[in-house]
Amino acid sequence: MENEGMTQAVREAGAVELILIRHGESQGNVAATEATLAGAEVIPVPARDADVTLSGTGQDQALALGKALAGIAEELRPDAVVSSPYARARQTAEIAVETARWPVTVRTDERLRDRELGILDMLTRYGVEQRLPEEAERRRWLGKFYYRPPGGESWADVVLRLRSVLSELNSLDSGHRVMLVCHDALILLCRYVLEGMSEQELLDLAAGTTILNASLTRYVRPDGAGPWTLDSFNVADHLREQGVEVTEHAGDASVHPQ
Repeated sequence: MENEGMTQAVREAGAVELILIRHGESQGNVAATEATLAGAEVIPVPARDADVTLSGTGQDQALALGKALAGIAEELRPDAVVSSPYARARQTAEIAVETARWPVTVRTDERLRDRELGILDMLTRYGVEQRLPEEAERRRWLGKFYYRPPGGESWADVVLRLRSVLSELNSLDSGHRVMLVCHDALILLCRYVLEGMSEQELLDLAAGTTILNASLTRYVRPDGAGPWTLDSFNVADHLREQGVEVTEHAGDASVHPQ
C-alpha cells in the first residue's frame, strides 16, 4: 500500500538532493518561550499541537523562504515536497511553494509529525519539575534520546518512523530532489540517521544548537545512491537578506543523561 508522501516502487538509484526545512515561527513557539521566561508551569497554547498555526512572523518567514526558493534554477528545483501534517509545517510548505511558483503539490506524511509529548504536553520544564517530579528525575537519568514520557515518544521512537521515510528516498526514480518540511527535532534526528551519529554526538549537537525557524539544511549525493553529504546546515541567511526576523525557539537544552 502506497504512503501518501512517498512512492514504494523500487529503483536502482534514488534521490540526489534532500532539503530539510523547519516550519516558521508558530503561535506555540511564542507561547512556550514566553511561559518559560515568566517561570510559568503551563504553556497557554491556543490549540492542540497538530492545529497550532504560524505566528505573524512565521508567515513572513514562510514568504521569505518562498522568495528564496524562487531563485533556484528550474532544473534544480525539488520535484517532491512533503510536509508534516501539523498545521504550522503545512502552512510553511504551502506558502513557500505558492510564493516560489513551483508546479508541485505539497503532500503530507504523518511520519514527519513532531515528537509526541504525552503527559508532558503543555508543561514547561519548570512545570514538569513541580507537577511530575518522578518523571523529571526519570528524564534526567535516561537523557533525551531514550526517555519516553507516558503516552508520548522518545527520540529513539521518532527515529524509527523517520528511518522509513528516509529509506524511501532510495526508492525514487533516479535524479529526484526532495524537500521535507517538518520540526526541529526531526531535523536533528535526520542528521543522526544520515550521518550515522552516536547518541553522544547527537546529544552534543542538540545541546549546543537551535534549529532556526524556516531554516534550510541540505544533503546531496550526485549518484542517487549510497551515503549522503551534508552541504549546509541550519541556514537562515534568506531571512536576514529580506529583513525578516530570525527566531530561535529552542527545546530543553538539558539533553544528556545525568
